[in-house]
Amino acid sequence: MAQAGKPGMLAKFVLFVGLIAVVLLPIGALGHRFGLLVLPTGLALVFTGIVLATIVLVLGIATLIFVYTRHRTADRMPAFVGLAASVAVLVVTGPYYAALSLPMTNDVATDRNDPPVFEHIAADRAPGENLLDYTEEEARVQAEGYPDLVGIRASGGASENFAKAVAVARALGWNVVSENADTGLIEATDATFWFGFQDDLAIRVRREDNETVVDLRSASRVGLHDLGTNAERIRAFVERWRDEE
Repeated sequence: MAQAGKPGMLAKFVLFVGLIAVVLLPIGALGHRFGLLVLPTGLALVFTGIVLATIVLVLGIATLIFVYTRHRTADRMPAFVGLAASVAVLVVTGPYYAALSLPMTNDVATDRNDPPVFEHIAADRAPGENLLDYTEEEARVQAEGYPDLVGIRASGGASENFAKAVAVARALGWNVVSENADTGLIEATDATFWFGFQDDLAIRVRREDNETVVDLRSASRVGLHDLGTNAERIRAFVERWRDEE
C-alpha cells in the first residue's frame, strides 16, 4: 500500500497546477479571440499558464523520480498527468518563443521598394492600431530577415492572374473585402488562430514588360512583432499559387 504524506500531496499539487496551466492557455487566448477578454487580461492568463507549466515541469520530474524509486504507485499517475500537462503547454507555446528570434516587424511585402497599398481596408483600422506606412526600416529589416520573399512572376494576362489571385486568397481562408480589377488590387483580412488578431493583406496584380507580377503585403493591426506570421502567410499564398500552376 502506498504511503501517505508530503510526496503524495506534492503529486496532487503537480496534477492540480498542471491542469490549471493547460486550462489557462485557451481561456486567455480564445477568450480574447471571441471578445470575452481584453487583450492585457488574455495575455496575462496565457503568461501565467506558461509560468505554472514551467514550475510543474521541474516539480513533476522530481516527483516522478521520487515516487518511482520509492515504489509509491498511487502517486505515479497524478504526477505523470500533471507533468504531461505542463509539457503540452510548453510544446504549444515553444514555437512562439522561438519566433521571437525572427525579425521584429509587423508589415511584410514582396516588393520592398514599391509595396502594394491599402485603399479600402485602411479606413477599417481603429485609432491606436499600427499605421500602414511601410518605412525604410521595415524594408531593411525584411531584406535581412526574409530575403526569399519576392513577387510571383506569372505568364498570362493580368485579368487571368487577377482571378487566380482572388481564388487562391479565398482558398487559404482569407476574407476578401475588396476586388478592383481596374487597378489590379485585392484587399483581404485574416485572423491568427489563438488570439484572433486581425491582419490586413493587399495583393497587387500588374503587367511588367512581357509578364504579370503578383506582389503581396501582409500587415498586422496590433503589436510590434508579428512572430513571423505575415511572412508565413505570404509563403502560404506563393506555395498555393505554384500548386495550382
